[in-house]
Amino acid sequence: MTFGLVYTVYATAVDPKKGNIGIIAPLAIGLIVGANILAGGAFDGASMNPAVSFGPAMVSWNWANHWVYWAGPLIGAGIAGLIYEFIFIGNQESSSTDYQRLSA
Repeated sequence: MTFGLVYTVYATAVDPKKGNIGIIAPLAIGLIVGANILAGGAFDGASMNPAVSFGPAMVSWNWANHWVYWAGPLIGAGIAGLIYEFIFIGNQESSSTDYQRLSA
């Protein structure tokens, strides 16, 4: 779920080549958050934010497999950021850097 959220943020709000699609970033991010809540939260209580899973675990003192609620979002967000940065944005920055170097 966090992978989808971070990927959507990169694709709509962070990508320098997005053009006019950036104006729908809040809507796209809100829709992916809503979809993640409906898809993950209803079935197994999953969350995109590890702190949200920490509260109920603290109150119930049930720490069985709690590491999954921390590792999943952190790893998913990291992978989404790396994939978008190096595959999609990385190619764009190299061409703009070459242009700046040639014009200087």
